[in-house]
Parts: sequence; structure tokens; C-alpha cells
Amino acid sequence: MEKRKIPKFKRQNADLKGRVGNSWRKPRGIDNKMRVFKSGYGVSPRIGYRQPRAIRGNHPSGVPEVLVSNLTELEAVKDAAVRIAAKVGAKKKAVLVAKAREKKLKVLN
Repeated sequence: MEKRKIPKFKRQNADLKGRVGNSWRKPRGIDNKMRVFKSGYGVSPRIGYRQPRAIRGNHPSGVPEVLVSNLTELEAVKDAAVRIAAKVGAKKKAVLVAKAREKKLKVLN
């Protein structure tokens, strides 16, 4: 199963006014066209954009992601993409990456 494309939910007037950022904010004005879902004013997040339960939370490559911080956690992983925790140092990270390659797991960072 593949992830569906979801549009970029932009804040209203983000492209027109420099001081307004791109990150989504719910439109709340009384006369706001975006709040009333008028066409041509951008899309708003709705429940229908949610991904199917089987692939929800997966990495874009299609496999589930697992956060790993030591060797025992890595050995428990079967079919998943591995992300090594930020608190892991360089020496232990090198060991974890080597072991992940041995198990043919994808390392994301």
C-alpha cells in the first residue's frame, strides 16, 4: 500500500504578505473565505486526508520506523527502517550502523 499525496496546507495570505509564515493556522474570521471552504482560497485540513491505518506513521519508503538507542533494541527489529537516537555517541553509532547493515536494515540517519 502506498501513501496518498496530501496537499501542503498553507496559512491564508502566506504568499502575499512577507510577515505571515507558511505554517498552518486555522482561519477564524467572520468573513473568511478559507474558513467557509470557498474554492480558490487554498485547502484546509480535514479528516478525509488521513492515511489508511495499515500505513499510518510509516516512513515514506513504506516501512515502519523504529527508534534505536542500543544493540539489544536493534537486534529485536525485524522488518523496519532504523533511526538511531540522538543521545547515542559516535563510537556506539558506528557499531549500530555496522550491525544494521549486517541485518540488511535501512538506517535513516
